[in-house]
Amino acid sequence: MTTLPSKNNANQTTHAAKAQAESRAENSASNLELGLVNAWQKQAWWLWLLWPFSGLYGAVTYLRRKLYKTGVLSSYKAPVPVLVVGNITVGGSGKTPLIIALVNYLQQQGIIVAVISRGYGGDESAMPQVVTVDSKPSDVGDEPCLIVRETQAVVAVCPNRQQAIASIMQYQPATELIIADDGLQHYKLQRDLEWIVVDCARGFGNKQLLPTGFLREPIRRLRQGTVIYHQSPTKFNADSAPSAEPKLTMHLQPGKLTPLLAHQAAINPATVNQVYAVSGIGYPQRFFNTLSALGYEVIEKPMPDHHQFTAQDLASLTEYPVVITSKDAVKIAPLMASSPELQQLSIWVLPVQAVLSQPCYRTLMSQLASLGINR
Repeated sequence: MTTLPSKNNANQTTHAAKAQAESRAENSASNLELGLVNAWQKQAWWLWLLWPFSGLYGAVTYLRRKLYKTGVLSSYKAPVPVLVVGNITVGGSGKTPLIIALVNYLQQQGIIVAVISRGYGGDESAMPQVVTVDSKPSDVGDEPCLIVRETQAVVAVCPNRQQAIASIMQYQPATELIIADDGLQHYKLQRDLEWIVVDCARGFGNKQLLPTGFLREPIRRLRQGTVIYHQSPTKFNADSAPSAEPKLTMHLQPGKLTPLLAHQAAINPATVNQVYAVSGIGYPQRFFNTLSALGYEVIEKPMPDHHQFTAQDLASLTEYPVVITSKDAVKIAPLMASSPELQQLSIWVLPVQAVLSQPCYRTLMSQLASLGINR
């Protein structure tokens, strides 16, 4: 007699197959993203084969912006001034550390500031949502969690920025300024100020729009905002440079390596020369270069931006200490705490702090004063 599989077993098989298919799709997408990022860095010749798509992308982007500017497409005006911090390139430029530095500075000046974010990587069905110190990156995204942890500011997440702002104003009605995290191309939201971060070390590659290059908008877009040049601290000193208009600059200052968990197995990186560098940020090469500059021999383990880490990503990294970024730490810490196989690893966090030149702060306060925010 033939025994038919039970309904529960059939469902389990279906779920397992679905999970495997999703995992394969995610791996394929991750490999494609990393391959494209690597091609952009090397300015591979074959990227020019994609130029027709860049032309189409540019035309659509220009038309969309024009429609918002002329009012054909409706846009939203917030009840308080909005400062958008973003970039014209794909990948990390130091935007999140800059936002953290700005929020901390404004709080010191007594200005009530809040932050909105798309919440990339979070659960959009649960948004809008105000982020707390107990929020999970899987719910609200990794960058909002980091911003809250470093500033204790009110942060709201939602792809619909109008709904995020409504949440902010309901939660903190006295808000005087909203900083929009990475909304430069979100023209549905009107803005009073734009700060555009330019990574001088990475530059603009082949200066082409997506997908031939990594530009979201043409370089001439920089003329329409306040440009913050992210430079190496050893290459330029804005405060001492002889210039009638000193560049507004920032650099990332690495802090002290700290263990991810207090009771983890501890191979102190200070006692070894070689480390695994695991990074799921927009431009992981900067992180690798920082560790190299600190004297480590780096075994690079790049991941896609906003990567959802699993125990399998880290379990084999047993020979040397593992060093990660603060952004990745908000996701890896709970994973490590719940995964026995990871608790034997030595995982350390390299924090970085955005150091801004004094002209940045003078420009910021002057711009806010023009909007009626005075201190």
